[in-house]
Amino acid sequence: MTNLAILFPGQGSHEPGMDAELRDDPLFARGLELLGFDPFERLAEGTRFQQPAIFLCSVVAWERAGIDAPVAAAGHSLGEYAALVAAGAIAFDDAIRLVALRGDAMARAGDENPGSMVAVLGEDDEAVRAAAREHGLTVANDNAPGQIVLSGPIEGIEAVDAGPLRTRRLDVSGAFHSPLMAPAAQELDAALADIEIRELRFPVISNGTAAPFADVRAELVENLLSPVRFRESVHAMREMGAEEFVELGPGRVLTGLVRRILREVGA
Repeated sequence: MTNLAILFPGQGSHEPGMDAELRDDPLFARGLELLGFDPFERLAEGTRFQQPAIFLCSVVAWERAGIDAPVAAAGHSLGEYAALVAAGAIAFDDAIRLVALRGDAMARAGDENPGSMVAVLGEDDEAVRAAAREHGLTVANDNAPGQIVLSGPIEGIEAVDAGPLRTRRLDVSGAFHSPLMAPAAQELDAALADIEIRELRFPVISNGTAAPFADVRAELVENLLSPVRFRESVHAMREMGAEEFVELGPGRVLTGLVRRILREVGA
């Protein structure tokens, strides 16, 4: 189908038993072998284990879907890695090691630079951005109309959470997509230097630019520190000709966001 766009979820989309029907898949087994541990047994421990688990489920779902040539693909934060594997830019073996390193580096950056994240729901965009400026926070995710996530130091997050805006604290180990992730970005940069990047078979939209990846290494590093511009990414894929969006991986968070994004423009 030439009008299809593929979406891969990020951290937070894990769910109990998401690996149950995948255990007999050779690619799944290969992933566990390369990891050297079973992340599904330790999902409750957070970032270090949730990220490789979600990535592995997403890539196996892509393999099983048998989709040949979508208009484009996109992933939400972590989901970019599955999208780049699907497009042939990064080999699976390299990507799963990279995802494991990324998750571990992000968790350690959260320990080194304590921070948190809060979703602001159903509020005016400018009011949310004003609150971020007031409390020294970063807009981490522009997910959909009425859903913006802020990231940064704990005191700023607590101030927004206690204020007049409707909020929901996120259960994360750090201030993802903010300058507090700089130590993790440095580690990722060093690791990517040894990774072969191949020509993409179809476009993958970069979270940070809401446009197709041009420099995969540099953008993956920068995207650890920059906002996930998911709303704009969906609009970009629509402009590229996408008429249907299919989410591959655990959960249906992105499917719900797409519905809200398209409803806003009457699509």
